[in-house]
Amino acid sequence: MIKLSMLNQIALLRLNRLFNLIALVGVVILLVECADQPQYQIIIKNGTVYDGSGNPPEIADVAISADSIAAIGDFSEFEAETEIDATGLAVAPGFINMLSWANVTLLEDGRSQSDIRQGVTLEVMGEGTSMGPLTDTMKKDWIEAQSDIKYEIPWNTLGEYLQYLENKGVSTNIASFVGNGTLREYVIGLEDRKATQSEISEMKELVKQAMEEGAVGISSSLLYAPSGYSDTEELIQLSQVAADYNGMYISHIRNEGSGLLNAIDELIAICEQAGIASEIYHLKASGADNWDLLDTAIEKVDSARDAGLPVTADIYTYPASSTGLHVQLPRWAREGGIKATIDRLKDPDQRRKILSEIEFEHNSDRILLVGFKNEALRKYTGKRLDEVAEELGKTPAETMVDLIVEDDSRIQVVYFSMSEENIRKKVAVPWVSFCSDAGSYTNEGVFLKESTHPRAYGSFIRVLGKYARDERVITIEEAIRKLTSLPAENLKLKRRGRLNPGYFADIVVFDPEQVRDRATFEEPHQYAEGVLHVWVNGEQVLKDGDHTGAMPGRFVKGPGYVK
Repeated sequence: MIKLSMLNQIALLRLNRLFNLIALVGVVILLVECADQPQYQIIIKNGTVYDGSGNPPEIADVAISADSIAAIGDFSEFEAETEIDATGLAVAPGFINMLSWANVTLLEDGRSQSDIRQGVTLEVMGEGTSMGPLTDTMKKDWIEAQSDIKYEIPWNTLGEYLQYLENKGVSTNIASFVGNGTLREYVIGLEDRKATQSEISEMKELVKQAMEEGAVGISSSLLYAPSGYSDTEELIQLSQVAADYNGMYISHIRNEGSGLLNAIDELIAICEQAGIASEIYHLKASGADNWDLLDTAIEKVDSARDAGLPVTADIYTYPASSTGLHVQLPRWAREGGIKATIDRLKDPDQRRKILSEIEFEHNSDRILLVGFKNEALRKYTGKRLDEVAEELGKTPAETMVDLIVEDDSRIQVVYFSMSEENIRKKVAVPWVSFCSDAGSYTNEGVFLKESTHPRAYGSFIRVLGKYARDERVITIEEAIRKLTSLPAENLKLKRRGRLNPGYFADIVVFDPEQVRDRATFEEPHQYAEGVLHVWVNGEQVLKDGDHTGAMPGRFVKGPGYVK
């Protein structure tokens, strides 16, 4: 009996060891299975996924980990901390605004609401002027010129500004060109003259600095002072420096009316001679007499591209432009900037001379007044120049001059100068991307003190709603390509512009049947509809159509950035 008991104990001991071994194997298998199963923070499920390539969409799930897209596929068996059901909704890369004037509005309110609510996740700033480099005198002048939005200027260079904005907090990503007008003012001032080679060399060093800080290229705005004081050779030399860093030359070309074709020739020449990718800001044929020039303009760019030159363009999706009322004054009267212009207008003799030379590029009944600095003049907001002239009993030219002096500013206006048919033509061109050419606003507070152009609230959503869905000028997938991967590739941005694993999680989810713009010229401060969710660098900024308050935007650095 004793021997049997000892045998039973040995058997039980061996059996226990076997059970322990089996249990251990099971734990190992479970751990291996868990290791093979990715754990995602966010899964956007069952969406119609447009990857930004222009290819047809597919129904899939998009998984996000940290700031990046982890995977795209079928994750129906997986769970995540946050799950979004995107059944029946479009899932796309975040949109890129190729010409944003949000550089000041984001200092006031970093939420970038009018753009975020359209799906924009990257603001590209710096049309001819940029937020650096700045001298102490330039800073002083900027502070004196501030209107409703007040801000300090603790930065000196463009890179310092962009980093300051990121640190302050911004919902969208941000990038910028360095403006040739800013470089000219830094080195030469506001004189209308040819730059010396020594001055050009100094500007080239500033371009080098900006590119190494992360600028995406160099820009010009040749209708305006002092950018337009640069001749073609100066622009070529500056662009060659940007080209050394794989940057872009982008330009508000010298003439968008009767001289459109010559102005495009200048940009193509800069592209070829500087060896730099080049883009036309807000391509247009302005003025009814010039609308038929657009076809030839497009042919010119097509020919350049066929010859191997990387020329592209961007547009906003409205048949009206917006800039200062002062551009209707003679060129010599605008020399030295708006302060010098106003001083001339105050001088009786010069005022008479200016009035005698004014030839309106646009009829006064097609000029809408939208932005006054002087609150006493804001009663004219939303009126046409001819209406105000009749009310004051003056000619349109006299009214314009007097308003500029009284407002002590250039006065922001809208010019109804373009053709809707031409807008459709441009939307269909495969090398055209999109911009707002406007600030990014919240429709409350200080932003309501002035009117604006509806493009600030609707330029991108009109691509998807009006031109793709309703008018079928292009397909939804092509619209998304032109909003995302096209501008990202033109700017040579890494890991942006597509829904690919490893790319940053800049993602927009929208209802393709409901996207539409609501902003009008009469009531522009109205958000677009149909965008439900937006992520920037993996953090949700828009949820069920409401801003979350998150500010995960980053300074997106150009290809020449040196750490």
